Amino acid sequence: MKALGFLTTALLLSSASIFAQAPTVTAAPNTVFAGADGKYEAAPDTALVQFNISAHADTAKDAYELASKQAEQTRQIMRNNGIDPKTAQIGSYSIQPMYDWKTAKRKLIGFQVATNVTLKVKDFAKIGPITQQLADSAVSESQSINYTLDNMEDAKSKAVEDAYHRARTAADSLARAAGRTVSELSYASVDTFENVRPVPIVARAMAVQAQAAPAPTEEFTPQTVNVTAHVNALFTLK
Repeated sequence: MKALGFLTTALLLSSASIFAQAPTVTAAPNTVFAGADGKYEAAPDTALVQFNISAHADTAKDAYELASKQAEQTRQIMRNNGIDPKTAQIGSYSIQPMYDWKTAKRKLIGFQVATNVTLKVKDFAKIGPITQQLADSAVSESQSINYTLDNMEDAKSKAVEDAYHRARTAADSLARAAGRTVSELSYASVDTFENVRPVPIVARAMAVQAQAAPAPTEEFTPQTVNVTAHVNALFTLK
């Protein structure tokens, strides 16, 4: 009997937790409530080109000067591709000593200056030339490209529209089965979710021959950005 009583209590608690997750709606007579998910796949409108500038030298002064020259090369590459260097963002900057740890007593062998740069590119046709020129200049040790969506609001609106149409279709089907007709929207709630899925395309920088093959990103379509929405809607019935 004790086991049966425990099982009954557990079932009641489980049922209570399930109903607690449902939206609280005060439904008047002659209304129908429906909830539905919607989605919209948007093409990305922005590429985030990320790369680092790294310089090694015997002294901190020499490493700094070398990094400055490499940074100017990078700015010139941007200008050559019609991009204002001011639009690039620096994520970090560091000057660090480098040591030889092979011996019991560490030995200072030089200094490293490093900085990370992020560049937003709207014209995807410029991605190949920029990444190739960065590789040719041997300025950056690594590069990565992420495709993302800056204009998220428009995609959210389309996902909401899709969710509403699905909710309305479900309400129409239920009303029709009951011999009624859906009338006006009485109440609605909306939740949107972004699934940007930035997938970095990482490549080690290397020297490229004059007659280089097409860029690794050429002719491929950037991954879409998924935006989903959930709509709860309450309709009156005729």
